[in-house]
Amino acid sequence: MSKKVTKRNDKYKPTTVAWRFYVVLGVILFVYSGLMARSAYIQVIEPDMLKEQGDMRSLRTAFKTVQRGSILDRNGDELAVSVPVETIWADPKIVMQNKALEMKEHWQALADVLDQDVNDLTSRVLRHPTKRFVYIERQVSPAMANYVRQLKIPGIHLRKESKRFYPAGEISAHLVGFTNVDDKGIEGVERVYDQLLTGTDGKQQYRKDAKGRKIEIVKVEDATPPKNLQLSIDQRIQALAYKELKGAVKAFKATSGSVIVTNVNTGEILAIVNSPSYNPNNRRNTAIHRFRNRAITDFYEPGSTMKPLTILSALEFGSANTDTIVNTSPGYMRLGGRRVSDPRNYGKQSLTDILVNSSNMGTTKLALELPKEFYLDKFFEAGFGEDTGTGLIGESSGIMHDRNRWSQIELATLSYGMGVAATPLQLARFYSAIANGGIKRSLSILKATPENSQFNKAERIFSKENSKLVSNMLEQVVNHHVEAAVVDGYRVGGKTGTAFKAMAGSYGNDYVGLFAGFAPITKPELSVVVVINEPSGDMYHGGEVAAPVFSRVMKGALHLLNIAPDKLENEVKVTHVQKNEDDDNA
Repeated sequence: MSKKVTKRNDKYKPTTVAWRFYVVLGVILFVYSGLMARSAYIQVIEPDMLKEQGDMRSLRTAFKTVQRGSILDRNGDELAVSVPVETIWADPKIVMQNKALEMKEHWQALADVLDQDVNDLTSRVLRHPTKRFVYIERQVSPAMANYVRQLKIPGIHLRKESKRFYPAGEISAHLVGFTNVDDKGIEGVERVYDQLLTGTDGKQQYRKDAKGRKIEIVKVEDATPPKNLQLSIDQRIQALAYKELKGAVKAFKATSGSVIVTNVNTGEILAIVNSPSYNPNNRRNTAIHRFRNRAITDFYEPGSTMKPLTILSALEFGSANTDTIVNTSPGYMRLGGRRVSDPRNYGKQSLTDILVNSSNMGTTKLALELPKEFYLDKFFEAGFGEDTGTGLIGESSGIMHDRNRWSQIELATLSYGMGVAATPLQLARFYSAIANGGIKRSLSILKATPENSQFNKAERIFSKENSKLVSNMLEQVVNHHVEAAVVDGYRVGGKTGTAFKAMAGSYGNDYVGLFAGFAPITKPELSVVVVINEPSGDMYHGGEVAAPVFSRVMKGALHLLNIAPDKLENEVKVTHVQKNEDDDNA
């Protein structure tokens, strides 16, 4: 019986071995195929991800920062410099990992020194718990940075930065401008020459091992140092002009004012100031309109300061000469239903008398004798209706209409400074052209050097002889009419201007008082333009509000530059003084 059982067992064969084997083999092949496919995909088709992961763990970059270049005046005095400061920042991830927020006393001390609310401070960290960088406070003082460092709050760090400082403060604020917290130029020269002043940071890329040791220098980029910028401004004259202007604006309760001083032979601007100004080192709560450089953005009808251009145009065309007599009787006339008049009947006047008396009738008759095209071209040639070439952002071209039809009354009013609007800077360039013998130069805020001489374009617009004639006439204006503009020891030429401020479609009740002139007459060096906007009270004529500022600024500038006097002590300073009611009839 046992034999039979053994025989049946020998004949038994399992039936599941084959398919199990193939299932296991298939699974193994599938897994290895997937791994091979994934490896091929990562290493051949898309290897960048692994490289990026590796670089994140081992590749580091060290930066070598460069500070912003300095802005200097023509004598090397600093107008803008960068000083080292530190910025406080937080690593929220480290703060949370170390439970640093539980150090309540430390956070309260940090908030107190930064003058912040502690709840607002901590909420900025809690708001982004996984972030690795959050600003706490930008550009703090070294003393404050040391205090924060001693608090030793985990996740609170300091890093070096630079902050812009302006030694001249409000004196040169409108010209120099300022930068933002990231050291990028926002206004003035800081903005115009931002790229030149900035430079480029250097950096070194290296690879480190697991212990943080530097094992390979991958790439090195050298820093490009910034350049210093030297302006044409003489800070001594700038400070003098600002002091005198600020005093006049306050004394006459004016809305604002501007003063410009130029070198008539080079086109360099030696001073450009406005009042009111602002402190560029602390601009908090400063109204935006205070940042405006009024000397280049604001334009006004120049009034009687434009009358020398009418005299020059008549001399250039040949319709008038030194012997010309203009009959202005009876002191008024009507053109197109509108009246042109003088304060009184001056009768027959020479060209010098027309300027001394500021006769509207005189300039009107001279203008109407000129061909319209010739006369209008002289305004454009003198630079009205175009910028002065400074390159400053925001500079206005003023208003000088270029149209075919001009009525007689429009030409008449143009002759005494109405119907045209100019910036103080344009007026300074015009008077510089008269002073230097008839050459219009583009104005520059950079010190004249062989490298930047190409920017100072020059064009002759008046003959030397006629420019000299008008210069002598303007000297008589000062000597006979504007005692307040006299500068002791120097022969001075200039012209007052008083104009109503234009409004939409009409004129308002506010005035602008101007004075523009140059000195010394013998060999002109400087041109000064003063604008007092909207003076209050009974004194508003240019000879009353602007001429005294001109005299003091011109006198101080001539002395600072060691320009020799050209007026003999025994010369009569003022041979005749006319009443102020005849001052400017524009």
